Order: sequence, then C-alpha cells, then structure tokens
Amino acid sequence: MSGVLQEKVAVITGGTSGIGLAIAHRFIREGARVFVTGRDADRLDAAVKEMGPAATGVRADVADLADLDALYARVRDEAGHIDVLVANAGLAADASLGAHTEANVDLTLAVNIKGTLFTVQKALPLLAENASVLVIGSSNSVRPNEQLEVYSASKAAVSNLVHNWSRQSRERRFRVNVLSPGPTRTPGLLGAVGPDVETFAEAVVPLGRLADAEEIAEAALFLASDASSFVTGAELFADGGSTRA
Repeated sequence: MSGVLQEKVAVITGGTSGIGLAIAHRFIREGARVFVTGRDADRLDAAVKEMGPAATGVRADVADLADLDALYARVRDEAGHIDVLVANAGLAADASLGAHTEANVDLTLAVNIKGTLFTVQKALPLLAENASVLVIGSSNSVRPNEQLEVYSASKAAVSNLVHNWSRQSRERRFRVNVLSPGPTRTPGLLGAVGPDVETFAEAVVPLGRLADAEEIAEAALFLASDASSFVTGAELFADGGSTRA
C-alpha cells in the first residue's frame, strides 16, 4: 500500500533528534525519500542509521550559508527537486531580561531567523510545483516564556515571515505554513525543565501532559501532504490547548 508521500523528496533541517527526527521517521513510513541535516556529524550518522536507506544525512549548520549551498547542491545532484521542505532547525540559548549576553542573542537569531529565512530562500530553485514548505514555530510565539525571551521573539518573527511568504503562493507555486508545537517531550525540554517536567505539563497544558514528538510529526504529515492542499499561510498550534489557557 502506497503512503501519502510516496516518491516525494523531503528535506528536514535539524533532523537528528526530537521533533525533526520524529518527522523524518513519519515521512519515511509514508514513502518519502528524506534528506536530514544536523550540526553534529556523529549524531547525524546515528540518526541516518536508525532511519534506514530512505534517509540521507548532510552535515550542515543552517546559520552558515555555505553549508546551505552545499546541502542544496547535494539534493539537486541526487534527487533533482524538493516536494516537502521542513525548516525545523532551531535552538534556545536564552535568559531573562538582565541576564542576556550578546553571544547568545546573536546565536539564537542567527539560527532561528536567519537560518530559517535562508533555508527557504535557497531552496526556491529546487521546489517542485505545489511543494509544501513547513516551518516549525513554537507556541511561545504567542505565549512567550519569560526565561525564553529571545527564542519567543524569534519564533514570532518566523510566523511573520511565513505570513508574508504565503502571499507569494500564487506566483511561487508552493504552500507555506507554520507548525507551532507546545511543550513536547524532547531532549531539549527535558534537560531544561528537569525532573519536575510532569508537574510543569500539568500546570501549563490543558490536556495535562506533554506532547510526544510523534504527535507533532502527525500534524507535520498533514501539512506536508495533499490533505492540506488548500492550506497556506496558516499557523497550526499542536499545543494541547496551552496557548489558549
């Protein structure tokens, strides 16, 4: 039985752990050929081995434009086009007001805003007609965390970029949407919150729990597939209700 992404070519940045890795696995199960990126070569190799022959790993830092050029050169040479682009790579090197450092602000903005913008812009020549571009945002874009000020602002900026890009859908011939997860069981969140993570989830998420990365991947599959063929410029909050609480 064919999957909904059968013979599609997908590129997923930051695909070595957490939500990016879960999306890559989900797309592969639906028949996609997947190119995944990561900054750490060892983690990238391990992730590709876990995913199997449908996955190709390309070491790349999205904040480095030369790395993005090399990524897309390889995709062009090996696949010829892109049907689904998931701009997932992001980080939170952050603090609250009074404790910010220039280095951490520069790093967060370079990866989350500049990296996302050029991940999409440099992919344009390879995007197939009716391609789906999916940018991973965050529920922090509308409900910012006081410990994640710059990260939250960067995700709000990403949502604004996507809103602008969607206005070009007619001439560009692609769809572009934001998927904004709420608190999700990923290595980053578990490391930041620590052993009180379940109490944290009960306090901030109306569903009373964290999302599993696989649940976010299901939402990503919807936006990547033809099931969302009339959806562009949208922000889908997969957040357990936390932005409305």
